[in-house]
Amino acid sequence: MTTQHDVQERIDALERAFGPLDDPANPLGSESLVAADAQGTAPPGAERILDAFGLNAEFVPAELGGRLRRMDVLGRILRPVFRRDASLGFGYGLSCFFAAVPVWIAGDAEQRALVARLLLDGERVAVARHEVAHGNDFVRDELRAEATDGGLRISGSKTAIANAARSRGLVVFVRTSDAAGGRSHAVLLVDRAALPAGQITDLERHTTTGMRGAQFGGLSFTGCVVPAGAVLGADGDGYQLSLRSSLLIRGLIPSIVLAGVDTALRTVAAFATRRRDDGRSSLDVRHVRDVLTGAFLDLLLIDCLALVATRSLHLLPRQMSAYAASAAYLAPRLAAETMDEMAAVLGEESFAVSGTYGMFQKQLRDLPVTSLGHAGSAGRQVSILPQLPHFARHCWFAEDQAPAALFRPHEDLPPLDLPLLSLLGDGDPLAATLVACTDWLESAGPTAPGREDRPLLRALAQAFTGELRDLTKAFAEIDPGDRTALASPHTFALADRYTLVLAAACCLGIWREQARDGTDAFLADPAWPSAVLHRLGRRLGLPLPDRPAAGEQRVLAEALARLHGRRSYDLYGSALA
Repeated sequence: MTTQHDVQERIDALERAFGPLDDPANPLGSESLVAADAQGTAPPGAERILDAFGLNAEFVPAELGGRLRRMDVLGRILRPVFRRDASLGFGYGLSCFFAAVPVWIAGDAEQRALVARLLLDGERVAVARHEVAHGNDFVRDELRAEATDGGLRISGSKTAIANAARSRGLVVFVRTSDAAGGRSHAVLLVDRAALPAGQITDLERHTTTGMRGAQFGGLSFTGCVVPAGAVLGADGDGYQLSLRSSLLIRGLIPSIVLAGVDTALRTVAAFATRRRDDGRSSLDVRHVRDVLTGAFLDLLLIDCLALVATRSLHLLPRQMSAYAASAAYLAPRLAAETMDEMAAVLGEESFAVSGTYGMFQKQLRDLPVTSLGHAGSAGRQVSILPQLPHFARHCWFAEDQAPAALFRPHEDLPPLDLPLLSLLGDGDPLAATLVACTDWLESAGPTAPGREDRPLLRALAQAFTGELRDLTKAFAEIDPGDRTALASPHTFALADRYTLVLAAACCLGIWREQARDGTDAFLADPAWPSAVLHRLGRRLGLPLPDRPAAGEQRVLAEALARLHGRRSYDLYGSALA
C-alpha cells in the first residue's frame, strides 16, 4: 500500500534536493539550468541528485524491487525534475521508462528481471521505435531482423534514439517480414554488454531545438546476432506492443507538460507583480490578470486530465484507452496556447536567453519535444475515433458513472493489471460522470457546498451535457466500419469536441469529490470548475452564462498566494524549495 504521507515525503525530498529555482547562488537554480541548456549539456550535479534519490527505481514495478506502484504517483514524482529541466527529466530517466514499458507488458520473467536489474543498478535502457508506431522520427529509417543459426541477425540503423550511446539495454523494434499488415514487426531486448564488440556502432549525436541537453543519437547494427529468446512476446507483436505501451506512456504526458508550464507561469507572475517606480504593476491591467488566471485554470485542468488518465489505468483498465489518448492530445494543446498568451505578457522579455526570464524561453522551446510532437497528437486522435460510434450507440446516457476513487488523488489504488489494458474501450463511464454531476447539481439542496455559485455551475454542466447529446446523435450516424467517414476532417473535429467534453467531466468529477470531502477549501470552491468550464465552453462555441468575474477573482487570488507561498500550480499545491 502506498500512503499519501510516503508519496509526499518522496516528492518533497526530491524538491529540496534540487533547491530553490530562483536562487542565483543555487548551482541547480534557473541561471545554471539555462546556461547548461545553451551548451547542450546536463546541468552540473543534477544527475548526482537523481542518482542519490534513485529515480530509476520509480520506473521499476514494486514486485521487481522498484517503487512503481501507482501511475499517478509516478507523474507527480517527475514534476520537480521537469519543472527545472525537461532534458534532465527525459534524458536521465523518463526515456528509460518508455523503453522499459514493453518489457513490463510482454517480457518473460528473465527479461523483466534483466531490465529491472539494469535500472536499479543505475544503468540506462533506450528504445528504438519504428516509424509507424512512433511518428516522430527525425528521418525515416528502420531496423530489420532475419532468422539465422542461433537467433536473429539485426541490420540497419536508427538516427534518433534518446540516450543511445549511454544505454546498456536496448529495446529495439525491428521489421521481420515484408508482408503488409500489423504482424510485420517484432520487439527485441538487447543487452549490449553481452554482445561482441563492433556489432553495434554509436552514430553522431543529433541536436534539437528543444531539450538541448538530452542526448539523441544513432545506432548502426552490423552483423548483430541476438538469441531467439530476445524477442518480447512473439514475432509479429511489434505494432500491437507499441500501441499497448502507449496506454501507459500517454497518461504521463500531462504531468510533464504541466511541470514546465508551472515554471513559466511562476516566471510571468513574478514579472507581472513587480512594482514600478510609480507604484503600479502589470497586474493593474485586466488583460494581464486574465492571462494569469487563465494559465492557472489551464494547469488545474491539465492536472485533472493527468489524474484521470493515470488512475484509470488501475481502476478502469478496459475503458481507459480513450482517456489516456484524450489527455495526451489535449494537455499539450492547452499548454502551448497558454504559453503563447503568457509570452505576450512578457513582451520582449519572452525572448531572453539568460537572466531572470531566460527560463521562460527555455520552457517554450522544450514544450513541443516534451509533448512528443504534432505527429503523436494526430495519432492520439486516431486511437480515439474508432471508439466513439460504439460509445454513441451503446454507452452514452446508458451506463453507470466512473467510481468516485477515480477523482480522489489521495486515495490508494489497486495494483496495475497490465494484461487487462484494452486498446478499445468497452464503455465510457467518464461521460456518464458528466451526466451524473449535472444531475447532482440540479438536485442538490440549498445546503450544498458553494450554493451561491450552484446556478452558474449547473448551467455550465447542462451545456456540456447538451454537447454530449449532440455528439451522440452525430456519431450514431457514422458506421463504425466506415474508415472513410472516420478519417474525414468533420469526424476529427467531432473527436476534438469529445476531448473537451471529457475534460469537463474530469474537472466536475474532481470538484464534486472535493466538495463532498471539504479538506481543501480552494478545490471545494465551485469558482475554479465554473471558470474552467467557461473556458472550455468558449472553445466549443457553446451558449454560456455571463463570465464568472467574482469566481475568477478568487482563482487569481489563489494563483498569487501560491506564487508568494511557493506552492505548485496543480491540484496538490505542493511546497516548492
